[in-house]
Amino acid sequence: MKLHYIDPVSTGELHLNLYESDFDRLFFKRDHKDKFLTIAWNDGPAQIVTIDGIQYTLPSQTILPLMVNQTFTFEHPEQVIAWQYNRNFYCIVDHDKEVSCVGFLFYGSAEIMLIALDEKQQRKLNLLLQVFIEEFDDKDTIQRDMLQMLLKRLIIIVTRLAKKQYLNNESLTEDKLDILRKFNLLVENNYRKQHTVQFYADRLNKSPKTLANYFAIYNDKSPLTVIRDRLLLEAKRLLMYTDKSAKEIAYDLGYEDAAYFSNFFKKQIGIAPSDFRNAKSNLLSKKDKSG
Repeated sequence: MKLHYIDPVSTGELHLNLYESDFDRLFFKRDHKDKFLTIAWNDGPAQIVTIDGIQYTLPSQTILPLMVNQTFTFEHPEQVIAWQYNRNFYCIVDHDKEVSCVGFLFYGSAEIMLIALDEKQQRKLNLLLQVFIEEFDDKDTIQRDMLQMLLKRLIIIVTRLAKKQYLNNESLTEDKLDILRKFNLLVENNYRKQHTVQFYADRLNKSPKTLANYFAIYNDKSPLTVIRDRLLLEAKRLLMYTDKSAKEIAYDLGYEDAAYFSNFFKKQIGIAPSDFRNAKSNLLSKKDKSG
């Protein structure tokens, strides 16, 4: 079952997918205009989810936040409940004081986040889900407000759970986490042009060393690694899902010298961009034939 709310004036959209066998997203090939953040709930046994060509085990009763530009497929989409919404329906950046998820749950430096639900949290989400379903049927003047309120509650619940499961270092205080979240969002918005830690440190009024100390507490990554990882992730996506040449991709990612970009990619990944594309193309072709 698919439930939809679309505001023709603001173009705000909220969608609820309930156990749909065709639920997926192919961002570059099909869904590049659908800028939806996704909160997916695996409500069945463990399964495989493939995100940007990488397979992950998605345990039973697990929440998976997904970004607008991620390509994903589920082994068993008929087990998945998923909320999808765009910026015009609810902007988490503008409302960060309400939900505190920007740069952590979404736009964070972690590649993926798997948030486990115990029985108590499953009951809570099932109750919230039923209210969502009822509100989709109430087509009145306050429907948008009600659905926004429910979505905000969902995001807060998931963010709280994620913080409990991923942030277990007492040294990472809320003010330090806020700086890291802002750093992650700045990287997301500027990584194509700005590759140095100093650029981001200046905008946060922190020294590169202070940022490095905060990240050491958070996830043992350096700020420079966060920037590089984001660049490499986008490079991989463009190589896998588009026909752009390595030179075009280098330019898209802020490199004037294509050879420098190729050397950077090979040093970090272990193979040249062209070899990576060929390997992934062969793998995807095999999957299509077997499927």
